[in-house]
Amino acid sequence: MHKTPLLDQLESGPYPSFVTDLKRLLPTKPQVNDLLGQLERSYKEKITHWKHGGIVGVLGYGSGIIGRYSDLPNEFPGLEHFHTMRINQPSGWFYTSAAIRELCDIWDQYGSGVLNMHGATGDIVFLGTRTEELEPCFQALARKGFDIGGSGSAMRSPSCCVGPARCEWSCYDTLEACYDITQEYQFELHRPSFPYKFKFKFSGCPNDCVASVARADCSVIGVWKDDIRIDQSAVKAYAGGELKPRGGGSPYAKLDIQADVVELCPTGCMSFDGSTLKIDNRNCNHCMHCINLMPQALRPGTETGATLLIGSHAPILEGAQMSWVIVPFMEMEPPYDNLKEIAGNIMEWWAENGKNRERVGELILRLGMRNFLEALGLPPVPQSIKIPRANPFFFWKDADFEAEAAGKKYYTTK
Repeated sequence: MHKTPLLDQLESGPYPSFVTDLKRLLPTKPQVNDLLGQLERSYKEKITHWKHGGIVGVLGYGSGIIGRYSDLPNEFPGLEHFHTMRINQPSGWFYTSAAIRELCDIWDQYGSGVLNMHGATGDIVFLGTRTEELEPCFQALARKGFDIGGSGSAMRSPSCCVGPARCEWSCYDTLEACYDITQEYQFELHRPSFPYKFKFKFSGCPNDCVASVARADCSVIGVWKDDIRIDQSAVKAYAGGELKPRGGGSPYAKLDIQADVVELCPTGCMSFDGSTLKIDNRNCNHCMHCINLMPQALRPGTETGATLLIGSHAPILEGAQMSWVIVPFMEMEPPYDNLKEIAGNIMEWWAENGKNRERVGELILRLGMRNFLEALGLPPVPQSIKIPRANPFFFWKDADFEAEAAGKKYYTTK
C-alpha cells in the first residue's frame, strides 16, 4: 500500500472522509491503492497527474464516457486507464433499493467501485474503469434499464427537482417534463453535434432547487399567473406566534410580518396593518420569500405553468452569467410541443452561428439579444431586461420605419 501521510490527515477531522471510504475498497479493488498514491503525489506536488481527456466510448454513442489516463502509468499501473462513465439518472433521483444494488453490483464487476451520487449535471458518475470494460459495463447497464448520460458537445442529461412528488409548491410536473425531454432528444444526448454543451434543467417553482437559473442553458422554472392565495386567519396566527416561521424550520419562535416579510419584499408590493396582509400582485415578481416564511398562510396561484429562460453558464473569462427570461409564461402540459418548438429553434440558430466551444449564452452576448429574439420569432418582453441601458441611443432598422409607417405603435398606455 502506498504511504499517504497527507491524505491520512483528512481522516482526523470530525466528519466522514472520502479517504476512509476509498481505503475500504482496497481489499477488493487494488487500483484504488494507486488512486490514493497518485492523489497523495498530487497533494505533495500541487499539480494534477491526470492527462487531458482522450477519445473513448461505447459502440454507437459519442458521449457518456470521459477519458481518464494517468501521466504516471509506470508508477501507478492501476490508473493507466481510469475512465469515467456518466449514467442517466431517473427524474428527481428516485430509486428503489433494488436498483441501487444493481448499479453497485455492475460497477463492482466492471469498474473501481468508486461512484458519485450524483455529478453536478445530475448523472450517476462511475469513476474508474479500463477501456476494455466500457462496452460490457454499458451492456450490463442497458439490460437493467439504465442508459449512458450526456457529455462532450452534446445535450447533457436533463435534470429536475423533486417536483409534485414531494413538494407542494410545484407549478407543473417537473418529473414528467424532464423524462419527456430526455426521450425526445436521445440523438442530441448521445451523439455530439452541437458547438458545445447544452443543459436543460426543470424547477417546479421560483425557489429553483436545481439552480437552473445559474447552470442551465435552458431553464424551465414553474410560476403562476394569477394572485397569491392568502389565508388571513393563518396570517394572524403567524403574527401571534401560534404558527412558526418556515414551517418550523427556523430558529425564531415568532415571525415579525412587517419586518421579516413586508419590508423584505424586493418589489415592495405588500402591506400589513396588524391583522390583514395585502399584496399588489401586479408588482409581485414571484420570488417566493413570503410564501417560504408563511407556508400555511400563502400559496401560489392556481393558473400555473413555467417561465422559460436562456443562457446561464460560468465561463472563466467573462465570469458567471445568469439566464435571461425569453418567455414569461407558458403552459406546461404533455406533450410539451411549445417548449420543444422553441428549444428546436434555439438549437438551430446556435448551430448555425455558434463558434466551437461557445455556449448559447455566450453567443447571445456576442450577437445580441435582439438578433436572438428575431431569429426565434419571439417578441421582446419587459421581463427580459436585466439592467437599465447604459447609453441613450436606440438604433432603428429600415423594417422598423416601414412598420411604423404601416401603423405599428411602439408605445401605448393601453
